[in-house]
Amino acid sequence: MEAEEKRRELREKAMRLPLHPGVYIMKNKSGKIIYIGKAKALKNRVSQYFGSQNNHPPKVRKMVENVDHFDYILTDSEFEALVLECSLIKQNKPKYNILLKDDKGYSYVKITPNPWGNISAAFRKDDEKATYLGPYTGNFSVTTAVDQAKEIFHLPTCNKVFPRDIGKDRPCLNYFLKRCCAPCAGKISQEEYEQTLAAAVEFIKGGSKTALREMEQEMQQAAEALDFERAAKLRDRIRAVQRIANRQKVVTSQSRQQDVFALSVQNDKACLAVLCFRNGLLCATEHFIVDIDDTPEQMRHTLLLSFYSMEREVPPRILVDGEIENEALLLRFLEEKRGKKTELLIPQKGEGLHLVQMCHNNASVKLGDYFGRKGNQTTVLDELQQMLSLPKLPEYIESYDISHTAGADNVAGMVVFKNARPLKSAYRKFAIKGFSGQDDYGSMREVLSRRFNRYMEEQETGEGFGRLPDLILLDGGRGQVNAVLPVIEAFGLDVPVFGMVKDNKHRTRAITSGGEEIEIKDGRRVFTLVSTIQEEVHRFSIGYHKQKHTKHTVSTTLTDIPGIGEKKAKLLLKTFKTITKIKEADADTLAAVPGISRRDAQQINAHFQQKNAQEEAT
Repeated sequence: MEAEEKRRELREKAMRLPLHPGVYIMKNKSGKIIYIGKAKALKNRVSQYFGSQNNHPPKVRKMVENVDHFDYILTDSEFEALVLECSLIKQNKPKYNILLKDDKGYSYVKITPNPWGNISAAFRKDDEKATYLGPYTGNFSVTTAVDQAKEIFHLPTCNKVFPRDIGKDRPCLNYFLKRCCAPCAGKISQEEYEQTLAAAVEFIKGGSKTALREMEQEMQQAAEALDFERAAKLRDRIRAVQRIANRQKVVTSQSRQQDVFALSVQNDKACLAVLCFRNGLLCATEHFIVDIDDTPEQMRHTLLLSFYSMEREVPPRILVDGEIENEALLLRFLEEKRGKKTELLIPQKGEGLHLVQMCHNNASVKLGDYFGRKGNQTTVLDELQQMLSLPKLPEYIESYDISHTAGADNVAGMVVFKNARPLKSAYRKFAIKGFSGQDDYGSMREVLSRRFNRYMEEQETGEGFGRLPDLILLDGGRGQVNAVLPVIEAFGLDVPVFGMVKDNKHRTRAITSGGEEIEIKDGRRVFTLVSTIQEEVHRFSIGYHKQKHTKHTVSTTLTDIPGIGEKKAKLLLKTFKTITKIKEADADTLAAVPGISRRDAQQINAHFQQKNAQEEAT
């Protein structure tokens, strides 16, 4: 009750705010800032927080529960509110804001002073005596550059301090593998070491092309001066740089400077993945997993804004995988920060689309790791989601197939795939009860009606029939899909339904939504998954049908005997298991079965003796 009164009090205060751009600042009882936001109209935006809580995601409801009071700052425009919001979030780091931490993309190359200096990656400037290069985008790029420089120029990677440790030990294995110049063993002079360190720093500053050009000139000069030992060392360095440069070209881009963003959404989490290209090479990858509290368009806006609000370089070209809310406002912020024009694009074809898809796959796999799924499982489900335009990742798939013999022993099988793997404990069998004869569409309607009736009864459990599937795949074409869609609509449910279409060789060819067909190419992982599901549901339903048909045939053989009905036939089959053993049993053995009288036993013997006589006569 106290919480309700507080919310009403805050709503009344919010309703008195002006319809003006600004920033609002939520605080808890101790006065600590817990959330900062911007608004085009403060009254409309802030009052929403303190209205009905049913419209808010869990994270927002939790934040509102902790709000004791709020402040606000008016601005002249929505853009000014955006800039102020970024500044205040960075200064205060409120608990409930989506923030991408500075230290994930903000690094330096640290150079300790001579004599016997060295290079290393660092997150912050914490040594007044050292020199720093940077800041650079992404710790990955800095660490890689430092490791490459040490490998090429044979700088020590150990923790020894020079000149203190010179001459105290023999050179380690790295010296003999030509990975270290071994100052610890006096294998290099101080002057030569300092020249080597300077060359390594220039390599990091200028990149491989500049380093190659300078070292080739030095090698020629050394050769002309007959300094063949130095020329040989430079030759080895050139080869090392070329080897590293070739290794870097695994992922390249025609656009020299660009960032690529993609958002993957699964369950209650989202992952923003980033690929950063500099000088045409992939130099850094990052990802951020956050709670879902907005639409994808809103989340892209918030995440990109947070990403570039830190001390990150804004490139001339940014690729994204979908629409962005308030794109013009975000673009203005980016261009003002960069000081030049910036392109914000959603690629539809070519290299850009390929890079966005690669980035999206990275985001999906990272989320899969977060939820404990294997990377290939996450990737194929992500492909299936995109292909069918599903609202969420199809982690829980149900598939149905009908099986009968000319309308007799009509059954259905249901198989379940969870995270792209069969979940056999959730498989279910259905005997068609509503009618007899052949009607595949009617059978499918009956099965889905029974399945969703069980859901209505058990939905509170969230397990088995109490769980809604993310996707239903029917073994059949548009007829089966169109037959069951009214059933699902009648229950007021929103479950995607597609049919699996076979070719004339009974192989999976396409998926249909009841209208157009979506072709599945043989080489795609989706083709393998859907084919596996279709084969499994067919196998399962056929197996159940054969089992039921066999029992029905056996039961009919016994019920043809005078005095033997369904109940006695089941008793006999339960005891003897097969018709052959019943045939071979004498009257005393048959009469020993509870429920079978002496007369029944004699009738059974007489029936099979007569059958045998007829078979011998023919």
